[in-house]
Amino acid sequence: QVQLVESGGGLVQAGGSLRLSCVVSGRSFSAYAMGWFRQAPGKERDFVAAINWSGDSTYYADSAKGRFTISRDNAKYTVYLQMNSLKPEDTAVYFCAQRRVAVDAAILENEYDYWGQGTQVTVSS
Repeated sequence: QVQLVESGGGLVQAGGSLRLSCVVSGRSFSAYAMGWFRQAPGKERDFVAAINWSGDSTYYADSAKGRFTISRDNAKYTVYLQMNSLKPEDTAVYFCAQRRVAVDAAILENEYDYWGQGTQVTVSS
């Protein structure tokens, strides 16, 4: 059974930082691309960042560029999202996701096959 478990969310003041982690179990990790998405209350789930299998290719939403960094540790089956200079509009549930067969990073939700349950990030003003 494939499981993706996010952690690291919480309440932070604007301008602060958080590091999200997502641990994958039940299948290979190093062979597949990973992504982070987020969903704010009443809104669609949006792409945040993605990373290819080796970690040398990354993509970011415009809202994340310059503030967020995605990385991965294949030995630990873990993908990270370092979030700096957080803003109230970053408040959302953050989800990690894994592609089932592809090594390349992707930005579309339907290109990911396995999802975590999400972790809440709340940024106060």
